[in-house]
Amino acid sequence: MPTTQQLQDFAQQVRRDIVRMVHAVKSGHPGGSLGCNEFLTVLYQEVMEYSTNFDMDGKNEDVFFLSNGHVSPLFYSVLARSGFFPVEELATFRKLNTRLQGHPTTHEGLPGIRIASGSLGQGMSVAIGTAEAKKLNGDTKLVYSLHGDGELQEGQIWEAAMYAAGKNVDNYIAAVDYNKQQIDGSTDHVMPLGDLRAKFEAFGWLVVEVEKGNDIESIKSGMAEAKKLAGNKKPVCVLLHTEMGNGIDFMMHTHAWHGKPPSDEQLQDALSQNPETLGDY
Repeated sequence: MPTTQQLQDFAQQVRRDIVRMVHAVKSGHPGGSLGCNEFLTVLYQEVMEYSTNFDMDGKNEDVFFLSNGHVSPLFYSVLARSGFFPVEELATFRKLNTRLQGHPTTHEGLPGIRIASGSLGQGMSVAIGTAEAKKLNGDTKLVYSLHGDGELQEGQIWEAAMYAAGKNVDNYIAAVDYNKQQIDGSTDHVMPLGDLRAKFEAFGWLVVEVEKGNDIESIKSGMAEAKKLAGNKKPVCVLLHTEMGNGIDFMMHTHAWHGKPPSDEQLQDALSQNPETLGDY
């Protein structure tokens, strides 16, 4: 198991990757990517059991689905630095003929990508189907997914949530990036989410709240609890109270960086706040 310092170093390097990738092509989504960074770092570096010899079926290994696909800079960086494909390929992000599309897609055969996830609201349905398949196959490994909180305004999410509880899909853990921001403003302004814990519990889910959703130790503890709750005839939801743009001071406490690249000066500022740890691509 990696130490907390190793996980922090990994996340710090991923932070550099995210802003460099988005800056290079003057497009992409840095804010949400930065906010989910620590979670995906812990998930891939400690929690999940998987093989980097990628197989689409994912038999006898834990499987993850990114539902909020716009945070692809984060996903690509974590996949590359976890050994799925060469780190140098991050330099092709959003360029012509790249495997690293702006929103993940399976067409280019990029290892680690099992669904296209540009359209929000669909990842939970796919994850539940995979969890059901694992049960049919006698596969005891778990299925994980990540969703934006703004994404929970999609009706398909709640259809899937109802199904998961109704069919006792208890080998599934869905995480929510609960930063209370979305593309056009706060979630309270666009479409209030209400009490998410109460909603998921009313739908028959078990809920774990991680109040410090950008703190490595808190995430480790929360995910350990979630794994213990799996297998109890109910799906598990992890509410991660995160900060969009975490780790770069001028990107935090605002929705402005949902889909905006940093300028040359802002890039240097962001990088100065996050010194190189594992080596830049």
